[in-house]
Amino acid sequence: MKFIIIKRRWLFLVLAAILVGSLYFYTNDSIPTFENSQEKGNELVINMVTGEFTSTTSDGKKIEAYRFDPGTISIPKNQDVTLSIFGVNGNEHPFYIEGTDIQGTVKKGEETIVPLHFKEEGTYRLICDTHTHHDNGVPMIAYIVVD
Repeated sequence: MKFIIIKRRWLFLVLAAILVGSLYFYTNDSIPTFENSQEKGNELVINMVTGEFTSTTSDGKKIEAYRFDPGTISIPKNQDVTLSIFGVNGNEHPFYIEGTDIQGTVKKGEETIVPLHFKEEGTYRLICDTHTHHDNGVPMIAYIVVD
């Protein structure tokens, strides 16, 4: 019975520390964020990066997967949005946004600015041309939800 009481006390202490810590870091000067976005005046800026996961299977085969992070963003319909994509992993990622004329290339160590303005609600796929199917690893796709 004492073991359970000790566990409850420990849990209480951990929860109390989390609560106190979160109150310590939250001030009236804090700016709430949503999906790595910033709103400056009327402009909505969303930040995204390219990332990579690598591993080795038990038989010694190297596997990798590239991704956009965050993998899903939400933006309002009929609003100008700036999507900033910073290249971290992979030399370059030529991309397009399905159902639009938007295309570009994200290069390692550089920021690519993509102006967005969607008039139709829906889910649009941001697709890397280099990593589109399983022959080149897992598809590198992000989703843009417009509502």
